[in-house]
Amino acid sequence: MKNNCLLTRYAIFVIGLFFLSAGVALIVRSSLGTTPISSVNYVVSINTPLTLGICTFIINMLLIAGQFLILGSRRSRRDTIEILLQIPFSFLFGAFIDLNMWLTSSLHPSGYMMAIGILLVGCLVQSIGVVFEIKPKVAMMSAEAFVMYASRRWQKPFGKLKVAFDISLVTSAVLLSLLLSHRIEGIREGSIIAASLTGFIVTFLARHIITRHNLNRILRRQ
Repeated sequence: MKNNCLLTRYAIFVIGLFFLSAGVALIVRSSLGTTPISSVNYVVSINTPLTLGICTFIINMLLIAGQFLILGSRRSRRDTIEILLQIPFSFLFGAFIDLNMWLTSSLHPSGYMMAIGILLVGCLVQSIGVVFEIKPKVAMMSAEAFVMYASRRWQKPFGKLKVAFDISLVTSAVLLSLLLSHRIEGIREGSIIAASLTGFIVTFLARHIITRHNLNRILRRQ
């Protein structure tokens, strides 16, 4: 019974990764930019032969290495397991991104309003993914884990570090874009909209629709 419950939690987490990747793909297809967490990945992907999924996996591996450096000798056995567990999920997330980029390859907005519509749908889908990723409490994605361990290491509020981390990613993406293509690509008004809107949608879904009570009821059926 306990094993079935754990498997269900991991299944929900994987479903969350799929929705999250689908949201990222839709936001990219809106042609209005991408999310802060995907900004560097996207800039690299449009300036190299690498796909967005592969770039995402590479960046996640760098973040995982960064977590080991941040913790150093303070790392517990549980920390090591939780960090290493991110590797297969990062690979799966990258694969899901490439799959969803392929599934949405024919999606080209014919006007600005259509682009906004695709962007908003992408924010909603991404938010659903975030909720399903967080609720089972079985693993963390590399970016959030990086910020969490940095917060623990230097005793700084997670929220403030997360904002600083996102800003640093967008700034790096802009500088990288200027360096590689001599113009700003991948960062537009959609990036700001996605960053601002997703948090509100996640909060609404977590509190009013995908509640912990409903999730626990699903898990107890296993």
